[in-house]
Amino acid sequence: MPSESTLNPRTKGYEFFGPPGALFVTLSVPITTYALYFSCSEATGGCPPAISTPAILDVLGDWSWWKNLWDTEATLIYLCWYAFCVVAWYILPGDWVEGVPLRTGGKKKYKINGKLTHSWRCIDLMFSVAFSTFLLALGLTSGYIWRYGIESFTFIYDKWVGFVTAALLMSLVQGIACYIASFRDGALLALGGNTGNIIYDFFIGRELNPSIGAFDVKTFNELRPGLILWVIIDISMACEQAVRRGGSITDSMILVFLFHFWYVADSLYNEPAILTTMDITTDGFGFMLSVGDLAWVPFVYSLQARYLVFRQVELGSMWTAVVVAVNLLGYYIFRSANGEKNDFRNGRNPKSLKFMTTERGTKLLISGWWGLSRHPNYMGDLIMALAWSLPTGIETPITYFYVMYFTVLLIHRQIRDDENCEKKYGKDWHKYTQLVPYRIIPYVY
Repeated sequence: MPSESTLNPRTKGYEFFGPPGALFVTLSVPITTYALYFSCSEATGGCPPAISTPAILDVLGDWSWWKNLWDTEATLIYLCWYAFCVVAWYILPGDWVEGVPLRTGGKKKYKINGKLTHSWRCIDLMFSVAFSTFLLALGLTSGYIWRYGIESFTFIYDKWVGFVTAALLMSLVQGIACYIASFRDGALLALGGNTGNIIYDFFIGRELNPSIGAFDVKTFNELRPGLILWVIIDISMACEQAVRRGGSITDSMILVFLFHFWYVADSLYNEPAILTTMDITTDGFGFMLSVGDLAWVPFVYSLQARYLVFRQVELGSMWTAVVVAVNLLGYYIFRSANGEKNDFRNGRNPKSLKFMTTERGTKLLISGWWGLSRHPNYMGDLIMALAWSLPTGIETPITYFYVMYFTVLLIHRQIRDDENCEKKYGKDWHKYTQLVPYRIIPYVY
Protein backbone atom coordinates (compact mmCIF):
# COMPACT_ATOMS: atom_id res chain seq x y z
CA MET A 1 0.00 0.00 0.00
CA PRO A 2 1.54 3.34 -1.03
CA SER A 3 2.28 5.83 1.75
CA GLU A 4 0.21 9.00 2.07
CA SER A 5 3.03 11.15 0.68
CA THR A 6 3.46 8.83 -2.30
CA LEU A 7 -0.25 8.47 -3.04
CA ASN A 8 -1.03 12.17 -2.52
CA PRO A 9 2.18 14.09 -3.28
CA ARG A 10 2.35 17.80 -2.61
CA THR A 11 1.54 19.86 -5.71
CA LYS A 12 4.62 21.85 -6.69
CA GLY A 13 3.27 24.14 -9.40
CA TYR A 14 0.31 26.44 -9.91
CA GLU A 15 -2.13 27.09 -12.73
CA PHE A 16 -4.34 30.15 -13.23
CA PHE A 17 -1.42 32.36 -12.08
CA GLY A 18 -1.50 30.80 -8.64
CA PRO A 19 -3.53 31.96 -5.61
CA PRO A 20 -4.06 35.53 -6.95
CA GLY A 21 -5.49 34.15 -10.18
CA ALA A 22 -7.63 31.62 -8.31
CA LEU A 23 -8.99 34.37 -6.07
CA PHE A 24 -9.68 36.57 -9.11
CA VAL A 25 -11.68 33.84 -10.89
CA THR A 26 -13.50 32.89 -7.68
CA LEU A 27 -14.73 36.48 -7.33
CA SER A 28 -15.14 37.34 -11.01
CA VAL A 29 -17.33 34.38 -12.01
CA PRO A 30 -20.26 35.36 -9.70
CA ILE A 31 -19.79 39.03 -10.60
CA THR A 32 -19.78 38.25 -14.33
CA THR A 33 -22.88 36.05 -14.01
CA TYR A 34 -24.78 38.94 -12.44
CA ALA A 35 -23.22 41.49 -14.81
CA LEU A 36 -24.39 39.61 -17.90
CA TYR A 37 -27.94 39.99 -16.61
CA PHE A 38 -27.75 43.64 -15.60
CA SER A 39 -25.85 44.63 -18.75
CA CYS A 40 -28.29 42.82 -21.05
CA SER A 41 -31.74 42.87 -19.58
CA GLU A 42 -35.18 44.25 -20.17
CA ALA A 43 -35.28 45.33 -16.52
CA THR A 44 -32.22 47.57 -16.92
CA GLY A 45 -33.36 49.07 -20.22
CA GLY A 46 -31.11 47.60 -22.91
CA CYS A 47 -28.26 45.44 -24.01
CA PRO A 48 -26.17 47.24 -22.93
CA PRO A 49 -28.23 49.78 -20.98
CA ALA A 50 -27.51 53.48 -21.17
CA ILE A 51 -26.19 54.04 -17.66
CA SER A 52 -23.26 56.11 -16.39
CA THR A 53 -20.55 55.06 -13.98
CA PRO A 54 -21.80 57.40 -11.21
CA ALA A 55 -25.26 55.89 -11.57
CA ILE A 56 -23.81 52.38 -11.22
CA LEU A 57 -21.98 53.41 -8.05
CA ASP A 58 -25.19 54.91 -6.66
CA VAL A 59 -27.02 51.63 -7.31
CA LEU A 60 -24.28 49.56 -5.66
CA GLY A 61 -24.44 51.82 -2.63
CA ASP A 62 -28.17 51.20 -2.22
CA TRP A 63 -28.88 48.40 0.28
CA SER A 64 -32.24 47.64 -1.32
CA TRP A 65 -30.47 46.70 -4.57
CA TRP A 66 -28.35 44.10 -2.77
CA LYS A 67 -31.41 42.84 -0.90
CA ASN A 68 -33.21 42.21 -4.18
CA LEU A 69 -30.54 39.72 -5.23
CA TRP A 70 -32.18 37.30 -2.79
CA ASP A 71 -35.50 35.62 -3.58
CA THR A 72 -36.73 33.07 -1.03
CA GLU A 73 -39.20 31.46 -3.43
CA ALA A 74 -36.58 31.09 -6.16
CA THR A 75 -34.15 29.57 -3.65
CA LEU A 76 -36.68 26.99 -2.49
CA ILE A 77 -37.56 26.08 -6.08
CA TYR A 78 -33.87 25.68 -6.91
CA LEU A 79 -33.28 23.45 -3.87
CA CYS A 80 -36.27 21.32 -4.90
CA TRP A 81 -34.81 21.05 -8.39
CA TYR A 82 -31.46 19.88 -7.07
CA ALA A 83 -33.17 17.41 -4.73
CA PHE A 84 -35.18 16.07 -7.66
CA CYS A 85 -31.97 15.39 -9.60
CA VAL A 86 -30.44 13.56 -6.62
CA VAL A 87 -33.55 11.42 -6.06
CA ALA A 88 -33.70 10.64 -9.78
CA TRP A 89 -30.08 9.46 -9.65
CA TYR A 90 -30.99 7.02 -6.89
CA ILE A 91 -34.28 5.60 -8.15
CA LEU A 92 -34.04 5.58 -11.95
CA PRO A 93 -32.43 2.63 -13.77
CA GLY A 94 -28.85 2.96 -14.96
CA ASP A 95 -25.71 1.02 -15.77
CA TRP A 96 -22.64 0.99 -13.52
CA VAL A 97 -19.58 1.85 -15.62
CA GLU A 98 -15.91 1.77 -14.62
CA GLY A 99 -13.82 4.89 -15.07
CA VAL A 100 -10.14 5.12 -15.96
CA PRO A 101 -7.55 3.47 -13.64
CA LEU A 102 -6.78 5.47 -10.48
CA ARG A 103 -3.39 5.92 -8.81
CA THR A 104 -4.54 3.42 -6.21
CA GLY A 105 -4.66 0.76 -8.93
CA GLY A 106 -8.43 0.39 -8.84
CA LYS A 107 -11.23 1.88 -10.90
CA LYS A 108 -14.13 3.93 -9.63
CA LYS A 109 -17.63 2.92 -10.71
CA TYR A 110 -20.17 5.47 -11.87
CA LYS A 111 -23.93 5.09 -12.22
CA ILE A 112 -24.82 6.29 -15.69
CA ASN A 113 -28.38 7.45 -16.29
CA GLY A 114 -27.61 8.58 -19.82
CA LYS A 115 -29.22 5.44 -21.26
CA LEU A 116 -31.69 2.98 -19.83
CA THR A 117 -30.47 -0.40 -18.65
CA HIS A 118 -30.52 -3.49 -20.84
CA SER A 119 -33.73 -4.68 -19.20
CA TRP A 120 -35.42 -1.64 -20.73
CA ARG A 121 -33.97 -2.23 -24.20
CA CYS A 122 -37.38 -2.16 -25.94
CA ILE A 123 -38.01 1.35 -24.62
CA ASP A 124 -34.43 2.37 -25.42
CA LEU A 125 -34.95 1.38 -29.06
CA MET A 126 -38.36 3.04 -29.21
CA PHE A 127 -37.06 6.47 -28.21
CA SER A 128 -33.47 6.12 -29.48
CA VAL A 129 -32.46 8.90 -27.06
CA ALA A 130 -33.79 7.54 -23.78
CA PHE A 131 -32.01 9.19 -20.91
CA SER A 132 -34.03 8.80 -17.80
CA THR A 133 -33.44 11.90 -15.70
CA PHE A 134 -33.69 14.24 -18.68
CA LEU A 135 -36.86 12.60 -19.98
CA LEU A 136 -38.47 12.68 -16.56
CA ALA A 137 -37.64 16.38 -16.12
CA LEU A 138 -39.01 17.21 -19.57
CA GLY A 139 -42.11 15.11 -18.95
CA LEU A 140 -42.88 16.87 -15.67
CA THR A 141 -42.23 20.27 -17.25
CA SER A 142 -44.49 19.50 -20.21
CA GLY A 143 -47.21 18.21 -17.91
CA TYR A 144 -47.02 21.35 -15.79
CA ILE A 145 -47.30 23.62 -18.83
CA TRP A 146 -50.17 21.56 -20.29
CA ARG A 147 -52.06 21.70 -16.98
CA TYR A 148 -51.49 25.34 -16.04
CA GLY A 149 -50.70 27.02 -19.37
CA ILE A 150 -47.55 28.58 -20.86
CA GLU A 151 -47.96 31.71 -18.77
CA SER A 152 -47.43 29.62 -15.64
CA PHE A 153 -43.87 28.67 -16.65
CA THR A 154 -42.45 32.15 -17.09
CA PHE A 155 -41.36 32.37 -13.45
CA ILE A 156 -37.69 31.64 -14.26
CA TYR A 157 -37.57 34.75 -16.43
CA ASP A 158 -39.34 36.76 -13.73
CA LYS A 159 -37.11 35.50 -10.89
CA TRP A 160 -33.84 35.25 -12.82
CA VAL A 161 -31.62 37.04 -10.30
CA GLY A 162 -33.00 35.02 -7.40
CA PHE A 163 -32.24 31.76 -9.19
CA VAL A 164 -28.71 32.94 -9.98
CA THR A 165 -28.14 33.74 -6.29
CA ALA A 166 -29.46 30.33 -5.24
CA ALA A 167 -27.19 28.51 -7.73
CA LEU A 168 -24.16 30.52 -6.62
CA LEU A 169 -24.83 29.74 -2.97
CA MET A 170 -25.18 26.05 -3.75
CA SER A 171 -21.85 26.22 -5.60
CA LEU A 172 -20.16 27.92 -2.66
CA VAL A 173 -21.55 25.47 -0.11
CA GLN A 174 -20.44 22.48 -2.16
CA GLY A 175 -17.01 23.97 -2.76
CA ILE A 176 -16.47 24.54 0.97
CA ALA A 177 -17.90 21.15 1.97
CA CYS A 178 -15.73 19.25 -0.51
CA TYR A 179 -12.63 21.15 0.56
CA ILE A 180 -13.22 20.33 4.24
CA ALA A 181 -14.07 16.68 3.47
CA SER A 182 -10.82 16.28 1.50
CA PHE A 183 -8.85 16.24 4.78
CA ARG A 184 -10.37 12.96 5.95
CA ASP A 185 -8.19 9.85 6.05
CA GLY A 186 -8.08 7.90 2.80
CA ALA A 187 -9.15 10.71 0.48
CA LEU A 188 -7.53 10.50 -2.97
CA LEU A 189 -6.40 14.00 -3.85
CA ALA A 190 -6.02 15.59 -7.27
CA LEU A 191 -2.39 15.92 -8.28
CA GLY A 192 -2.93 19.59 -9.06
CA GLY A 193 -4.93 20.55 -5.98
CA ASN A 194 -2.69 19.72 -3.02
CA THR A 195 -0.55 22.86 -2.78
CA GLY A 196 -1.34 23.68 0.86
CA ASN A 197 -2.69 27.10 -0.12
CA ILE A 198 -6.32 27.36 1.04
CA ILE A 199 -7.46 29.80 -1.64
CA TYR A 200 -5.94 27.87 -4.51
CA ASP A 201 -6.90 24.37 -3.35
CA PHE A 202 -10.48 25.48 -2.57
CA PHE A 203 -10.77 26.87 -6.09
CA ILE A 204 -9.04 24.16 -8.14
CA GLY A 205 -10.38 21.23 -6.11
CA ARG A 206 -8.39 19.27 -3.56
CA GLU A 207 -10.07 15.85 -3.70
CA LEU A 208 -10.24 14.03 -7.03
CA ASN A 209 -13.56 12.22 -6.55
CA PRO A 210 -15.54 13.47 -3.54
CA SER A 211 -18.32 10.96 -2.92
CA ILE A 212 -21.12 10.13 -0.51
CA GLY A 213 -21.19 6.37 -0.65
CA ALA A 214 -21.63 5.42 -4.31
CA PHE A 215 -22.83 8.94 -5.16
CA ASP A 216 -20.00 10.72 -6.99
CA VAL A 217 -20.44 14.47 -6.55
CA LYS A 218 -18.31 15.53 -9.51
CA THR A 219 -19.82 13.42 -12.27
CA PHE A 220 -23.33 14.09 -10.94
CA ASN A 221 -22.88 17.86 -11.08
CA GLU A 222 -21.12 17.73 -14.41
CA LEU A 223 -24.07 16.44 -16.42
CA ARG A 224 -27.27 16.72 -14.41
CA PRO A 225 -28.49 19.70 -12.34
CA GLY A 226 -26.96 22.52 -14.40
CA LEU A 227 -27.03 20.97 -17.85
CA ILE A 228 -30.66 19.84 -17.69
CA LEU A 229 -31.65 23.13 -16.04
CA TRP A 230 -30.18 24.93 -19.06
CA VAL A 231 -32.89 23.36 -21.26
CA ILE A 232 -35.60 24.02 -18.66
CA ILE A 233 -34.56 27.69 -18.62
CA ASP A 234 -34.79 27.84 -22.42
CA ILE A 235 -38.31 26.43 -22.21
CA SER A 236 -39.24 29.16 -19.73
CA MET A 237 -37.78 31.82 -22.06
CA ALA A 238 -39.79 30.42 -24.99
CA CYS A 239 -42.94 30.47 -22.83
CA GLU A 240 -42.33 34.11 -21.91
CA GLN A 241 -41.87 35.06 -25.56
CA ALA A 242 -44.97 33.08 -26.57
CA VAL A 243 -47.09 34.87 -23.95
CA ARG A 244 -45.98 38.22 -25.35
CA ARG A 245 -46.64 37.16 -28.95
CA GLY A 246 -50.01 35.58 -28.37
CA GLY A 247 -48.85 31.98 -28.51
CA SER A 248 -46.11 31.89 -31.17
CA ILE A 249 -42.33 32.15 -30.93
CA THR A 250 -39.75 33.47 -33.39
CA ASP A 251 -37.63 31.35 -35.70
CA SER A 252 -34.56 32.59 -33.83
CA MET A 253 -35.93 31.31 -30.49
CA ILE A 254 -36.74 27.97 -32.11
CA LEU A 255 -33.15 27.66 -33.39
CA VAL A 256 -31.55 28.58 -30.06
CA PHE A 257 -33.77 26.15 -28.19
CA LEU A 258 -33.18 23.29 -30.64
CA PHE A 259 -29.40 23.85 -30.69
CA HIS A 260 -29.19 23.88 -26.90
CA PHE A 261 -31.62 20.98 -26.55
CA TRP A 262 -29.70 18.81 -28.98
CA TYR A 263 -26.35 19.60 -27.37
CA VAL A 264 -27.63 18.64 -23.91
CA ALA A 265 -29.43 15.55 -25.23
CA ASP A 266 -26.30 14.43 -27.07
CA SER A 267 -24.13 14.99 -23.98
CA LEU A 268 -26.46 12.92 -21.79
CA TYR A 269 -26.89 10.15 -24.33
CA ASN A 270 -23.11 9.88 -24.65
CA GLU A 271 -22.59 10.32 -20.90
CA PRO A 272 -19.94 7.56 -20.53
CA ALA A 273 -17.61 9.61 -22.75
CA ILE A 274 -17.21 12.15 -19.95
CA LEU A 275 -15.31 9.62 -17.86
CA THR A 276 -12.18 10.13 -20.01
CA THR A 277 -12.24 13.97 -19.90
CA MET A 278 -9.76 16.12 -17.97
CA ASP A 279 -12.51 17.30 -15.60
CA ILE A 280 -13.06 13.75 -14.37
CA THR A 281 -9.63 12.11 -14.69
CA THR A 282 -7.37 15.00 -13.60
CA ASP A 283 -9.13 17.93 -11.93
CA GLY A 284 -10.33 17.84 -8.36
CA PHE A 285 -13.82 19.02 -7.47
CA GLY A 286 -13.64 22.51 -6.01
CA PHE A 287 -15.32 25.84 -6.48
CA MET A 288 -14.12 26.04 -10.11
CA LEU A 289 -16.18 23.03 -11.19
CA SER A 290 -19.07 23.52 -8.78
CA VAL A 291 -19.77 27.10 -9.85
CA GLY A 292 -19.20 26.21 -13.49
CA ASP A 293 -21.58 23.25 -13.41
CA LEU A 294 -24.33 24.70 -11.25
CA ALA A 295 -24.41 28.44 -12.00
CA TRP A 296 -22.32 29.34 -15.05
CA VAL A 297 -23.65 26.72 -17.48
CA PRO A 298 -27.41 27.20 -16.99
CA PHE A 299 -27.48 30.97 -16.42
CA VAL A 300 -24.74 32.16 -18.80
CA TYR A 301 -25.21 29.67 -21.62
CA SER A 302 -28.92 30.57 -21.83
CA LEU A 303 -28.16 34.24 -22.44
CA GLN A 304 -29.25 34.10 -26.09
CA ALA A 305 -32.67 32.67 -25.21
CA ARG A 306 -33.21 35.31 -22.51
CA TYR A 307 -32.18 38.09 -24.90
CA LEU A 308 -34.66 36.89 -27.55
CA VAL A 309 -37.52 37.35 -25.08
CA PHE A 310 -37.25 41.13 -25.33
CA ARG A 311 -35.44 41.42 -28.71
CA GLN A 312 -37.59 39.22 -30.91
CA VAL A 313 -35.41 38.62 -33.96
CA GLU A 314 -36.98 37.10 -37.10
CA LEU A 315 -34.32 35.53 -39.32
CA GLY A 316 -36.28 34.37 -42.34
CA SER A 317 -35.76 31.15 -44.28
CA MET A 318 -32.41 31.99 -45.88
CA TRP A 319 -30.56 33.02 -42.71
CA THR A 320 -32.21 30.20 -40.79
CA ALA A 321 -30.73 27.73 -43.29
CA VAL A 322 -27.29 29.35 -42.99
CA VAL A 323 -27.30 29.19 -39.18
CA VAL A 324 -28.49 25.57 -39.22
CA ALA A 325 -25.70 24.66 -41.63
CA VAL A 326 -23.08 26.24 -39.37
CA ASN A 327 -24.36 24.34 -36.36
CA LEU A 328 -24.53 21.03 -38.23
CA LEU A 329 -20.95 21.48 -39.41
CA GLY A 330 -19.77 22.09 -35.85
CA TYR A 331 -21.75 19.17 -34.49
CA TYR A 332 -20.45 16.80 -37.17
CA ILE A 333 -16.85 17.67 -36.38
CA PHE A 334 -17.44 17.52 -32.61
CA ARG A 335 -19.24 14.19 -32.60
CA SER A 336 -17.16 12.39 -35.25
CA ALA A 337 -13.89 13.49 -33.60
CA ASN A 338 -15.07 12.34 -30.18
CA GLY A 339 -16.30 9.12 -31.73
CA GLU A 340 -12.85 8.37 -33.16
CA LYS A 341 -11.23 9.07 -29.79
CA ASN A 342 -13.66 7.00 -27.76
CA ASP A 343 -13.49 4.05 -30.16
CA PHE A 344 -9.69 4.11 -30.07
CA ARG A 345 -9.53 4.36 -26.27
CA ASN A 346 -11.83 1.37 -25.98
CA GLY A 347 -9.65 -0.80 -28.21
CA ARG A 348 -11.58 -0.29 -31.44
CA ASN A 349 -10.31 1.26 -34.67
CA PRO A 350 -13.06 0.87 -37.30
CA LYS A 351 -11.53 3.51 -39.58
CA SER A 352 -8.05 1.92 -39.43
CA LEU A 353 -6.59 5.21 -38.20
CA LYS A 354 -2.83 5.59 -37.97
CA PHE A 355 -1.18 6.04 -34.57
CA MET A 356 2.20 6.32 -32.90
CA THR A 357 3.24 4.34 -29.83
CA THR A 358 5.10 6.08 -27.01
CA GLU A 359 7.77 4.54 -24.80
CA ARG A 360 5.10 4.20 -22.12
CA GLY A 361 3.11 2.00 -24.49
CA THR A 362 0.40 4.62 -25.01
CA LYS A 363 -0.98 4.96 -28.53
CA LEU A 364 -1.62 8.45 -29.93
CA LEU A 365 -3.78 8.99 -33.01
CA ILE A 366 -2.10 10.80 -35.93
CA SER A 367 -4.74 10.48 -38.64
CA GLY A 368 -8.44 11.14 -39.10
CA TRP A 369 -9.67 14.21 -37.28
CA TRP A 370 -6.87 13.75 -34.75
CA GLY A 371 -4.31 14.02 -37.50
CA LEU A 372 -5.64 17.46 -38.51
CA SER A 373 -5.29 18.95 -35.02
CA ARG A 374 -4.63 17.86 -31.46
CA HIS A 375 -8.10 18.99 -30.35
CA PRO A 376 -10.49 18.79 -33.32
CA ASN A 377 -13.45 18.34 -30.96
CA TYR A 378 -12.73 21.84 -29.62
CA MET A 379 -12.96 23.19 -33.16
CA GLY A 380 -16.42 21.64 -33.53
CA ASP A 381 -17.44 23.07 -30.17
CA LEU A 382 -16.39 26.59 -31.22
CA ILE A 383 -18.30 26.40 -34.51
CA MET A 384 -21.43 25.34 -32.63
CA ALA A 385 -20.91 28.17 -30.13
CA LEU A 386 -20.95 30.64 -32.99
CA ALA A 387 -24.15 29.13 -34.39
CA TRP A 388 -25.86 29.53 -31.01
CA SER A 389 -25.20 33.29 -31.01
CA LEU A 390 -25.95 34.02 -34.67
CA PRO A 391 -29.77 33.90 -34.18
CA THR A 392 -29.53 37.00 -31.96
CA GLY A 393 -28.35 39.13 -34.91
CA ILE A 394 -25.64 41.75 -34.75
CA GLU A 395 -27.28 44.44 -32.66
CA THR A 396 -25.10 43.78 -29.60
CA PRO A 397 -21.82 41.96 -28.94
CA ILE A 398 -23.02 40.84 -25.50
CA THR A 399 -24.95 37.89 -26.91
CA TYR A 400 -21.65 36.70 -28.41
CA PHE A 401 -20.05 36.56 -24.99
CA TYR A 402 -20.36 32.77 -24.98
CA VAL A 403 -18.27 32.44 -28.14
CA MET A 404 -15.56 34.74 -26.79
CA TYR A 405 -15.50 33.09 -23.38
CA PHE A 406 -15.53 29.61 -24.85
CA THR A 407 -12.60 30.42 -27.12
CA VAL A 408 -10.52 31.53 -24.14
CA LEU A 409 -11.65 28.51 -22.10
CA LEU A 410 -10.77 25.95 -24.78
CA ILE A 411 -7.40 27.53 -25.56
CA HIS A 412 -6.57 27.51 -21.85
CA ARG A 413 -7.73 23.90 -21.56
CA GLN A 414 -5.65 22.95 -24.62
CA ILE A 415 -2.57 24.55 -23.06
CA ARG A 416 -3.16 22.69 -19.78
CA ASP A 417 -3.66 19.42 -21.62
CA ASP A 418 -0.53 19.88 -23.73
CA GLU A 419 1.55 20.69 -20.64
CA ASN A 420 0.29 17.57 -18.88
CA CYS A 421 1.03 15.43 -21.94
CA GLU A 422 4.53 16.87 -22.26
CA LYS A 423 5.24 15.90 -18.64
CA LYS A 424 3.77 12.47 -19.21
CA TYR A 425 5.35 11.55 -22.57
CA GLY A 426 8.51 13.68 -22.70
CA LYS A 427 10.36 13.46 -26.02
CA ASP A 428 7.55 11.34 -27.49
CA TRP A 429 5.24 14.32 -27.08
CA HIS A 430 7.61 16.52 -29.09
CA LYS A 431 7.66 13.89 -31.82
CA TYR A 432 3.86 13.80 -31.76
CA THR A 433 3.52 17.58 -32.05
CA GLN A 434 5.69 17.48 -35.15
CA LEU A 435 3.33 14.93 -36.68
CA VAL A 436 0.24 16.89 -35.57
CA PRO A 437 1.41 20.53 -35.38
CA TYR A 438 -1.94 22.33 -35.11
CA ARG A 439 -3.53 22.70 -31.69
CA ILE A 440 -7.22 23.28 -32.48
CA ILE A 441 -7.92 24.75 -35.93
CA PRO A 442 -5.84 23.30 -38.81
CA TYR A 443 -3.57 25.85 -40.53
CA VAL A 444 -4.73 28.58 -38.11
CA TYR A 445 -3.85 27.58 -34.51
